[in-house]
Amino acid sequence: MVECLGPIRVVNLPSRPDRRRELAVQLARIGLGFDHPQVSIFDAIRPDSLAGFPTLGARGCFLSHLEILRAARDADLPSIAICEDDLDFSDDFTSRAPALLETLAARDWDMFYGGFDAAAHGMDAAPGLISLDPKQNVLCSHFMALRRPAIHALVPYLTAITEREVGDPAGGPMHVDGAYSHFRADHPQMVTLSVSPTLGVQRPSRTDVHDLRWFDRVPVVRDTAQLYRRWRGAMR
Repeated sequence: MVECLGPIRVVNLPSRPDRRRELAVQLARIGLGFDHPQVSIFDAIRPDSLAGFPTLGARGCFLSHLEILRAARDADLPSIAICEDDLDFSDDFTSRAPALLETLAARDWDMFYGGFDAAAHGMDAAPGLISLDPKQNVLCSHFMALRRPAIHALVPYLTAITEREVGDPAGGPMHVDGAYSHFRADHPQMVTLSVSPTLGVQRPSRTDVHDLRWFDRVPVVRDTAQLYRRWRGAMR
């Protein structure tokens, strides 16, 4: 079903087995799993310094995406899919995805956002594949795929961001979804497609990217908060 997206790399911190278990359930729903030859786990990077990034988690997420893309470039893969471990596939994924991905395979594209929520981005999009304007800011990177031209261009582009100072007009350290949006604006020739309604959302979960709120730092309260998130996710 998802062969056209390429190998699937799942970004997961070794310290978050809870997210790994929850994503395993999601993969099983669509006929995949961590034992599938198309799926593999990338042990997410956890840096020990900010180096200008908003948080340690933001830098780790950025570097993890960059390393996945660098490996894909070095292997000269035609495409790669990146899934973050808080991804929940849509309830109707198995009924909608086959036809959508078959159409996607026949289209010319460089970047694909499977987790783009058009309504949340203020777009009134008809159901099906949609083209995204290069200047459209996309606030999600939890489920996406990239083809060879984008992969090869992104590696030096993202690397340069890590080497600049905060506030550099060319783009300094930032969240990776913002970096992808900057890249698309600077490379309008890159064709970006998405789908409406979305094929995947971010599961309510304790963040590893942003600073933790108080209820995720207090041991007993933290466990209660996570149970609440699981209940809220099940009620969606």
